[in-house]
Amino acid sequence: MMRIIIIGAGVIGTAIARELSRYEIDIVLLEKTADVANGTSKANSGIIHAGYNADFDTLKGKLNVKSNPVFDKLCADLKVPFKRIGSYVVGFNEQDLKELKKKKENGEKNGLDDLEIIGQKQLISQEPNINKKAKYALYAPGAAIISPYELTIAYANNAVINGVQLLLNTEVNDLISDDGQIKGVKTNQGEIKGDFVINAAGLYSDKIARMAEDNFKIKPRKGEYHLFDKEYGDLVNHILFPMPTKKSKGILVLPTVHGNILIGPNANTIDDKDDLSTTSKGLNKVLNGAKRLIPEIPEKGVITSFSGLRAALSSEDFHIDFSENLVGLINIIGIQSPGLSSAPAISDMVVEMFKNYSLRENYELQLKKDFKEKNSKLPHYYEYEDKGKLDDWQKIVEKHEDYGEIICRCEHVSRGEIIDAINAPVPAQTIDAIKRRTRASSGRCQAGFCGPRILQILADQLNIDPLEVSKKGSGSQILRARSKQLILEKIKEDKRAGDQ
Repeated sequence: MMRIIIIGAGVIGTAIARELSRYEIDIVLLEKTADVANGTSKANSGIIHAGYNADFDTLKGKLNVKSNPVFDKLCADLKVPFKRIGSYVVGFNEQDLKELKKKKENGEKNGLDDLEIIGQKQLISQEPNINKKAKYALYAPGAAIISPYELTIAYANNAVINGVQLLLNTEVNDLISDDGQIKGVKTNQGEIKGDFVINAAGLYSDKIARMAEDNFKIKPRKGEYHLFDKEYGDLVNHILFPMPTKKSKGILVLPTVHGNILIGPNANTIDDKDDLSTTSKGLNKVLNGAKRLIPEIPEKGVITSFSGLRAALSSEDFHIDFSENLVGLINIIGIQSPGLSSAPAISDMVVEMFKNYSLRENYELQLKKDFKEKNSKLPHYYEYEDKGKLDDWQKIVEKHEDYGEIICRCEHVSRGEIIDAINAPVPAQTIDAIKRRTRASSGRCQAGFCGPRILQILADQLNIDPLEVSKKGSGSQILRARSKQLILEKIKEDKRAGDQ
C-alpha cells in the first residue's frame, strides 16, 4: 500500500489528511509539537471570508470562493461551531466609497452575486454601536465566524478515526530521496519511509522545501489581538473591517462563536518564527484601531491578549505545487489569510494533484467503503444551558456523574468534558490542549480557579506525576516541585551558607 507522509498538523495538514483518508492509503501525519493546531491555526481571527478581498486572478481568490459554501455541511459533519453572520467593510469618505466599489467589483469577478454597498442609516441600524462618522459599508452576507483550532482538531479527529496515524512531537530534520524520488523523511524520532510527502509545515514550510533545494522564503507577519469578556459580546453583530491595506485587512472587530468580542490584528513583519510576544505599543495600536470602528470598546473588558504569526511569501499569494527537484513532494507554502477560509478547497486541490501523480505511477486509488464522514457529538454543558435543556443534562449526569462536577466556572465546563477530551481520538495531553477542546480556562479568570483542578485531572487520567503535566509540551511543566521538597532544599541551602 502506498504511504503518504504529511508534514504539519495545522488546519491545512489536517484537512488534507482527512480528505486523503477517504482512500485506501497508508497516511502518516507528523507534527513537531505536542498537539495539533499549535501554530497559526490556534491564533487568528477565525473568519471564513466571503471572497471579495483576494484578487480574482489569484489562487487565494479562487480557493476562498470555492471553499466558502462548503463550511455549513463540513462543520455540521465535524461538530464544529460555525455562524454565518456576514461582514461589513466600513468607509468614512468618498475615497473609501470608490475603494468599496472596487472590492464589490472584484468580488463579483470572483463569482459573488450577493454583495451590497449600504449607506449610513442602514449601517447604524444593523450596528448601533458603530462610529457615527461611518458613511458607507460593503456588506457580504456570506462571511462567517468559526473556531479555527476547533476545526483543526475536528479534522484531525476525523482523520484518525479513518485510519490516519498521527505522530506528535515528531520534527522533520531532512527528506530522504533516491535518484530524485522522495523516499521518506528523517525525524527526531527516527526515519519514516514513504512514497509521497506533502509539505504543509506552515511557517516552516520554506525550511522543508529547502531540504529539496526548492527556494522559498517565509517572512513571518505578526498580528496582536485583544479578547474581551462575554459581558461585552453584544457590542457588534457582524464582522467589522476597516478599509484594507496592501498587506493587511486592518484592525477588525468581531464576535466569536463562543460569545466574546475579538479585536485585531495589527501586522508587523518579523524574523523570529517563534516570537509570539505582545507589546504595549502593538496592543495600544490594536485598541485604537478598533475604537475607530466601535468608539465605546471598553479597555476594562479585556480578559487576555495574544499574538499569531502569518506565513507570508513575497508574492502575497498561496504556492501549491509539486517540487521542482524531488518527484513525490508537494509544497504548500505561504498559506496566510484567507488560508483558513480556503482549507477545504486546498485539500481538494492537493488530493487531485495526488490522484494525477498516482495515475502516472500506475497506482490505482480506491475509495474506502467504510469512510466515516461525521464526528461523534460529545455533550457540553454550556450548550444545554444556553438552550434551556438542563433537565436533559441531568439525565446525562445520572448516567455519568463526572458531568455533574463543574471544573471551569467561567465557561461552565464539567469534569466529564475534560475526561472526554483526554480520551478523544486525538487526545488532549496538555493544559493548552484541554483549553482548545473544552474552553476550560478560557474565561475571565484565565485558569485562576480551574487551573489546578485541570492539572490534577490530567495527571490522574494520564497516570503521570502532577510535576510532569505541562502547559504545551516538553519544557513547559506547570509545577517545579512539591512544597515539602522546596522547603528541604531551602534548609540545605541555608545550612551550606552557614557552614561557609
